[in-house]
Amino acid sequence: MAALRTGLILGILVVLWTFVMGFTGWYRQPGLFFLFWLVIPLQIGILVLMLRKSAPEYGYLRQVQNGVGASAIASAIIFVGSLLFTMVVFPSYFAELEALGRLRMAQQGLSPEQIEAVVRAQAPMQKPLGSAFAGALGTWITGLFTSLVTAAWYHKRLTRPVASPPPPAS
Repeated sequence: MAALRTGLILGILVVLWTFVMGFTGWYRQPGLFFLFWLVIPLQIGILVLMLRKSAPEYGYLRQVQNGVGASAIASAIIFVGSLLFTMVVFPSYFAELEALGRLRMAQQGLSPEQIEAVVRAQAPMQKPLGSAFAGALGTWITGLFTSLVTAAWYHKRLTRPVASPPPPAS
């Protein structure tokens, strides 16, 4: 149940943050584009909180399973949210990013041929389906690694033998 609830919360928060980036226009400002990546520490924080809370109840493998399960649920929500963002609400998103990228590369002194080569190389990810898949996969992978490390951390802390007090002096 915790994995379902955490996955729903995580997925909804990531999608909401994506729409904040869209409605504020921050994605159009190269200096603010890094804000999109705040979803990674958000995901890590949410998973760590869930795993810390449930650590006394579950063993290592169950903790990893819960973290990965929550991330898989969030991934599905993020996938759909990304498609909604790029196909319905902001259909010119990729065209705007490409135009900004071309301008930035030209300002950096790249030739038109070099710019075209970069744009062609990035083309598969500059489509709604590719971008949605990358977001979902990134969420799942981040969840896997976070769960493996966090579950190990809490498992080690909970299974560490407690030092017994020294015997009373005779």
